[in-house]
Amino acid sequence: MATIEFLLNGTPKQCDVSPDTSILTLLREHLGVTGTKEGCASGDCGACTVAISNPSDAQPHFESANACITPAHQLQRQHLVTIEGLASGAQLHPAQQAMIDAHGSQCGFCTPGIVMSLFTLHTEQQKCPTPLTPERLEASLGGNLCRCTGYRPIRDAALNMLQTPWESPQWLDAALPDTASPANAHEIAPNEAFFAQPTTLTALTKARRCYPNARLVAGATDLWLENTQRLAVLDQLIDVSHVDELHHIEEDSLHGQSGWWVGAGVTYTQLEPLLNSHFPAFAHLLHRLGSQQVRNRGTLGGNIANASPIGDTPPVLLALNAWLELANHDGTRQVPLDTFFTDYKRTLLAADEVISRIFIPKMDSTASLRVWKLSKRREDDISAVLGAFCYRLEEGVLHDVRIAFGGMAATPKRALKTEAALEGQPLTKASFQSAQQVLSDEFQPMDDVRGSQHYRHQAALNLLERLYLTLSAPNQEVMLHAYAH
Repeated sequence: MATIEFLLNGTPKQCDVSPDTSILTLLREHLGVTGTKEGCASGDCGACTVAISNPSDAQPHFESANACITPAHQLQRQHLVTIEGLASGAQLHPAQQAMIDAHGSQCGFCTPGIVMSLFTLHTEQQKCPTPLTPERLEASLGGNLCRCTGYRPIRDAALNMLQTPWESPQWLDAALPDTASPANAHEIAPNEAFFAQPTTLTALTKARRCYPNARLVAGATDLWLENTQRLAVLDQLIDVSHVDELHHIEEDSLHGQSGWWVGAGVTYTQLEPLLNSHFPAFAHLLHRLGSQQVRNRGTLGGNIANASPIGDTPPVLLALNAWLELANHDGTRQVPLDTFFTDYKRTLLAADEVISRIFIPKMDSTASLRVWKLSKRREDDISAVLGAFCYRLEEGVLHDVRIAFGGMAATPKRALKTEAALEGQPLTKASFQSAQQVLSDEFQPMDDVRGSQHYRHQAALNLLERLYLTLSAPNQEVMLHAYAH
């Protein structure tokens, strides 16, 4: 057990709970705060959505999160807001009032989570008013499912809540009193349950060396499913979310190539401005990488370290020729990403190492990047196949071709033979047909519930065909287009 000190709807709280306690369990079973509901227990439905902010930030802001898969101990020194905290006496929050006025609720089970997503959207609008485009609304509410109402009245509520006068309660900007946290103040026995929260990279690597069997947790958007879906006991956890060095994005160079070092703890939401400015195709993919709740918590380093063959970011980073910095208590080493994945869920990481940073090279001004994800649902779903294509097209000839796939092998993988088949070739149907033949022989895809081996094989060939058609008719949309592909 370790003590968590946090604010709940403006009120200071102290709780002692086990390492694998989620925020949802903390609220419902330990604090008796039951407005937050459990739906899927996997971060898909949004019924358990809560809002979290860091009161110590210069400009605190609330982000939505799935309480069912967020570790309770990550609330340390944070401010948690739930549905119970929104009303001020008899005055409802605009998100609540708008849902009533627009008839946005029927059975009501999903309503608290929807209201909390609207609350975070409302607080953003209060601080920085921007147009509520359909894309913005869909991104904000894409992680909330409603089985009975339908989404039009919920959309109406989102638009109407901004017209409701409202004065924010004083507790909204509350701060915790300065106290010394007792968490992790003693030496931990090898078999003792613990939740360690180092705040520096040195402390993190020391903890990693001392407890090599402990699980690292960042956003927990994948790890926590082992607890909620497989009922695994996560009793020794090292939380990296408070390590300062893992949260920076810095423009720099590596081996003479300019680019950006991205801390492994940078979330997708924090990464989005960089991608919007320099890698729009990568930024486009983020609309289909989980929900807003997942993007607020999930990290780039975690997606890589997880080493899933269907992780969304590794194929794109492979196509961009990214590098990793791996750190232990003795120092760091740098490795190209295309050597990092060794087998299914296996990597080059030593038992005492962590991913500290990811280097994303700047693209040549004449280079292009295309990223296409195939999944059963457009929103909030895992890839069946994801293809990333980076290249330069000069005078009708392809150069610097890099192609990577997810879902086509035991690891995210470059299509090196296919790249070689296209390198220096003219943009012709014959060139791409030859490359498709090479690609056909280069991979033996997996066969699982998300897609058969035959489907994945054909899908990869079709993505290469899509690239050819896109380049052949640059002013014509090859496929029916939605903002998230």
